[in-house]
Amino acid sequence: MREALIVWGGWSGHDPEECAHIIKGMLEEDGFTVYLEHSTEAFADPSIHDLSLIIPIMTMSKIEKEEVKNLSAAIESGVGLAGYHGGAGDAFRDSVEYQFIVGGQWVAHPGNIIDYRVDITQPDDPIMEGISSFPYTSEQYYMHVDPANEVLATTTFSGEHAWWIEGVVMPVVWKRRHGHGRVFYSSLGHRAAEFSVPEMRTIFRRGANWAAR
Repeated sequence: MREALIVWGGWSGHDPEECAHIIKGMLEEDGFTVYLEHSTEAFADPSIHDLSLIIPIMTMSKIEKEEVKNLSAAIESGVGLAGYHGGAGDAFRDSVEYQFIVGGQWVAHPGNIIDYRVDITQPDDPIMEGISSFPYTSEQYYMHVDPANEVLATTTFSGEHAWWIEGVVMPVVWKRRHGHGRVFYSSLGHRAAEFSVPEMRTIFRRGANWAAR
């Protein structure tokens, strides 16, 4: 039986509790036993090394050194990590050790909620199988990203809301390794309602399953 831990909290504008329960339901349908925690103290628990998957939903939160040290060691040992939007890509801004795990950090979303397109760059990858490029309405994340990421989808900035980034192609979905652990990230999912978008939901669900040990 695969076991997953969802740690939710942080900024309430990203609906962390509601999203945690949505993801819990998806993972349970896929055969996981899922635990929910509401404090970063869970990351310091030695038992996380026995999990299959960890999902942080902790926008703009703080993490203690011993917590991120244990989390990093767990991922390096083979535990998977899956995350989305600010819950993972804008969590723990002052922790470069955490950002090293995820492979990126949010820095801007010009125009806030806008219409944009998500382009699939690796249609043959199992996470993207059967999914074509699609329109999306949300925050278009501008991120600082690790060149070691294996990018599965991108978006292109029009320059309408920040003229100097016109034409910039930005990763939206990627996967990577951190030691022996698999890490998956998608920048989609500003609010809980976005899990009703079939492409967004499918990409995250497949990515989480791919990351899980």
